[in-house]
Amino acid sequence: MEILIRNESEEDTSVVEEVTREAFWNLYVPGCSEHYIVHAMRKHKDFIRELDYVALVNGRIVGNIMYTMATLTNEKRETLDIASFGPVSVHPEYQRQGIGSRLIQHSLLAARNLGFKVIAIYGDPHNYCKHGFRNGRDLAISDSNGDYPYGLLALELEKGVLSGHQWRFQTSPVYECDESAVADFDQQFPLKEKGHQYSQEIFSIAFRSFLR
Repeated sequence: MEILIRNESEEDTSVVEEVTREAFWNLYVPGCSEHYIVHAMRKHKDFIRELDYVALVNGRIVGNIMYTMATLTNEKRETLDIASFGPVSVHPEYQRQGIGSRLIQHSLLAARNLGFKVIAIYGDPHNYCKHGFRNGRDLAISDSNGDYPYGLLALELEKGVLSGHQWRFQTSPVYECDESAVADFDQQFPLKEKGHQYSQEIFSIAFRSFLR
């Protein structure tokens, strides 16, 4: 299967939102908000347009990755501007075929070429440790409360840049979305039934898990 990776264009926006909705529907919660986040992200000041990529198979957009600016602040209150990505979306018909990995690998190289030294995200370690990500605890990166969530992951694009300090990770506020805004936005799409599946329980456990 030939996979083409290119930057997203304005003509791709609605398709990307549809793919994102399909990828995340009922995965973590009944319904999803990721398609709304994608929509809001493009207009936000933290959006990194150069790192917005789509994956195509036979001319069809089947995946997407988007990045925002984020920050790490150390014990001296020194701030390091970094990048963060998410959501990473692959249409269910094309999952587990290496498309998400291709999007990640392609965009990490591009981020390094843009001068970013660190990428930090919230995600499932099963999906990202194979790309070199480590838990924040191992790189002395906590969340804004000083805790070490199971899903806080980071990758040094410049080895050793974080050494000798304790860091706190702050994501872009674009990820904080109002449920009513999500519901209003979702009305633009075909009706889909919200439901429960076991992946939601797995997410709930992981979301409440921390390293010591």
